[in-house]
Amino acid sequence: MSKIKVLIVDDSALIRGVMKEIINSQDDMETVGAAPDPIAARELIKQTNPDVLTLDVEMPKMDGLDFLERLMRLRPMPVVMVSSLTERGSEITMRALELGAIDFVTKPKVSIQSGMREYTELITEKIRTAARARIQPRMPAGGQPVALASLRSPLISSEKLIIIGASTGGTEAIKDFLVQLPPDSPGILITQHMPEGFTRSFANRLDKLCRISVTEAEGNERVLPGHAYLAPGHSHLLLTRSGANYMTRLDQGPPVNRHRPSVDVLFNSAAASAGKNAVGVILTGMGKDGAAGMLAMKQAGAYNLAQDESSCVVFGMPKEAIAVGATHEVAPLHELPARVMAHFAAQGSRAMRV
Repeated sequence: MSKIKVLIVDDSALIRGVMKEIINSQDDMETVGAAPDPIAARELIKQTNPDVLTLDVEMPKMDGLDFLERLMRLRPMPVVMVSSLTERGSEITMRALELGAIDFVTKPKVSIQSGMREYTELITEKIRTAARARIQPRMPAGGQPVALASLRSPLISSEKLIIIGASTGGTEAIKDFLVQLPPDSPGILITQHMPEGFTRSFANRLDKLCRISVTEAEGNERVLPGHAYLAPGHSHLLLTRSGANYMTRLDQGPPVNRHRPSVDVLFNSAAASAGKNAVGVILTGMGKDGAAGMLAMKQAGAYNLAQDESSCVVFGMPKEAIAVGATHEVAPLHELPARVMAHFAAQGSRAMRV
């Protein structure tokens, strides 16, 4: 197999050098160029035709976001953002993911040279994932999700829950799912693979876009209809019960499937605490996190849906869940919210007939 060709765009000569060292140390990838700014990058893209671009967020001559927006319009390709872990950096990174970046890596706060080398496995894994990713077309400004008009707001019991897991490509998939939900939808718990410092910005952005309320979970909150709770980047998110109420719980135990937060942890807790009152939704992502937990949900009586391959950026996590027999339905992303709400409506109709 040919090597993955990577073009590095970063204004720091130190970062460019370390990234070259990391990439060229791998048997399956190679650096084909390194640019200090987007202007130089444009020429190198024409010359080298890279498979993956790593892109710094803040650079001279042209902002990384401006460059990314033009790139995804004129020459769409897999992009991994290289971001600083700051409040501004996290906001910009969320915007980059909206514009079409596949994923991001955070620069170490101290000892950049040694810190980046410690990130070798993370960086190279994200580059490999990006090289295999499907570039999704962006929804035009002001566009409406196609399933929005078909959503009704059935009478939903406060005991009903939606449990969501996602990874690579999940920030946009989660947004596209949540914006279609009515304001009185069932309570929602979400685990998205994302480092600490970025989940709060992600939750805040979703809260501004959605008709439901979206927050970063703090733990020990009552799960309410019309509210979504996002796992913070430092902890697993679990569903528990306190009497008649569903509650959130955070746990800083070791990573599961190399992730904290882990989708399996959330799904397993939903199986134990909610059973048939839950609907599980597994979205785009690399790896198998969530497959075993979703199977446990199904065995406990939950109804599960998976995003189909054609609409996934990376068809890893849904594929694994489907393979173990954990899902009831597989559908394109834009159909999933309506199908979830239709399931709850059908449950309500059956309950009324009984």
